[in-house]
Amino acid sequence: MAERIDDDSLTLILKAASDPTRPALLTHLAQEGPTRVTEIAKRFDTSLNAVSKYIMVLERTGLTRRQTIWREHLIEVQLDRLAEVDRWFAGLRSIWELRPETLAAHFERDEKDV
Repeated sequence: MAERIDDDSLTLILKAASDPTRPALLTHLAQEGPTRVTEIAKRFDTSLNAVSKYIMVLERTGLTRRQTIWREHLIEVQLDRLAEVDRWFAGLRSIWELRPETLAAHFERDEKDV
């Protein structure tokens, strides 16, 4: 059975991933490690304000974490949250993989009854 994670949490994560810029931000952070917001903004064709808003959405979902050192804000990806979603999808895949076997068993049973 699919692993049960908090529906609100899952919904927030999936909504956050629905905008193409946010997964790109996560990929960048996973590759580069903790990065200053201003450095992240330079990498994307959008304003610093827009990047800050994207990051705030990711922070609310727990996909990123902000570390503030004086005036410097470092953003770090939190892959454990993605692992939760991956486990949930793995559970769905396992259910899906069982379905053809169940269907085949049903047809075999019907053939025996005929």
